[in-house]
Amino acid sequence: MDTKQPEEKIKPFRLVKYFTFTGLVVFFLVTIILSVLNTHWIKALQRQKSEDYAHSLIENLNHQVFIQVIIPMGVMFGKVQLSTPEQFERMDKVVRSTLHRFKVESLNIYTMQNTIAYSFDTNLIGRQNYGGTGYFQALEGKITSRLVQRGNIFQISLGFPKEVRLITYAPLRFEPQLARLTGPVLGVVEVVQDLSDDYQTIFNIQILVVITCTLLMGALLVVLIFVVKRGEGIIQKRAMERLRLKERLSRAERLSALGEMAAGISHEIRNPLGIIRSSAELLKKKVTKFDPSNTIPDIIVEEASRLNNIITGFINFAKPRSPVLSPCRVEEVIEKNITYLSIQIEENGYSINKSYQNSLPEVQADAAMLYQSFLNIFINAMQAMPNGGTIDVAIRADDNIVTIDFDDEGQGIADEVLGKIWDPFFTTKEMGTGLGLGIVKNIIESHGGSIQILNREQGGARVTVELPVEHQEQEAD
Repeated sequence: MDTKQPEEKIKPFRLVKYFTFTGLVVFFLVTIILSVLNTHWIKALQRQKSEDYAHSLIENLNHQVFIQVIIPMGVMFGKVQLSTPEQFERMDKVVRSTLHRFKVESLNIYTMQNTIAYSFDTNLIGRQNYGGTGYFQALEGKITSRLVQRGNIFQISLGFPKEVRLITYAPLRFEPQLARLTGPVLGVVEVVQDLSDDYQTIFNIQILVVITCTLLMGALLVVLIFVVKRGEGIIQKRAMERLRLKERLSRAERLSALGEMAAGISHEIRNPLGIIRSSAELLKKKVTKFDPSNTIPDIIVEEASRLNNIITGFINFAKPRSPVLSPCRVEEVIEKNITYLSIQIEENGYSINKSYQNSLPEVQADAAMLYQSFLNIFINAMQAMPNGGTIDVAIRADDNIVTIDFDDEGQGIADEVLGKIWDPFFTTKEMGTGLGLGIVKNIIESHGGSIQILNREQGGARVTVELPVEHQEQEAD
């Protein structure tokens, strides 16, 4: 069978499958990109939030230091000098009480000479020129922040370093009464915030999003593969069915043309054949008077009769008549067949085993045509067992269908022959025309039924005939 046409039928579906898989991959990549962008936006928002948090914290610290340290120390000692233990302890107490509930890793306060006057790390106190660019910008009244990241190349390239710190520099100002921090700069405050936990949380969320998207895409892929495989199977099956239907239609058209030709030729042959037979019978009567032992006229009559039977088979196959439907019982038709064949059955060592279901329904059928088809099946079964054997006949009814099984004990049908048994003029018999089974098939199908021939596992062949209880044309009425 040519497979090019099914291939062409499936190509559009393969194109759809290709675009579907491509769309799934693109959708997955877009989801990952959106996840990365969302993470970037979240990190930007987190940084902005931390900067605003640091600004508010420094503003509050500026207020507390000015109110609780600078003013009292200026009144008591005339100037602020954190190198003295008493002033340092007061500053430390104020700073820590102000920041004890806030997430601040370290804090440095610089003098106007870029010297650390106060720090959580006592080792840094007194260090000079430690502020850097942020310090000088704070002296100009600007608040700046920078992000410091530490980790390996892989962590930093992915944007999730091991440690993340936000360092903010802001001026420490003189605070006028009932006014905002707009006074002269007194020093610089450096606040360091540890954002590692926040960035780790963002990283975990991104990983969770990626894993969720991967699982969803995987589930969609499995479903898609299942749907695609099922769709491919359905489309290929339908394509093959269309091809088989097309081949059957083409074959039917060829057979129809061949049948019409055979019917026309058979009709033209039958008339002179009748004349030949009649003439041979007359010749036989005359020859018998002079030469009773002459058998030539008998041979002519016999062969003419055989040829007439062959022509009748051609006509019945090419132009089968429509059945005349009436209620009849299948088991009664079978019994008539067995009665007709009783002498042949007895002489050749055959036996018939019958198994009929009780209360079989009547069918709408042409009893004479069923008789002809069943007779042909019986004869074929006997010819498959030249040395005798048993033929099992079983009849059952189910769902308005009457099923008849004919089982023989012959050699069965070869696989290479089984696919050709319905072809007209195909036969394995020396004297056969190859039209018997074709005529049987036409008769059964003209009744709205079906016929099937298969080899049995235990040997021999089984012919299964199914007939509807009511004919389709009657149901349509």
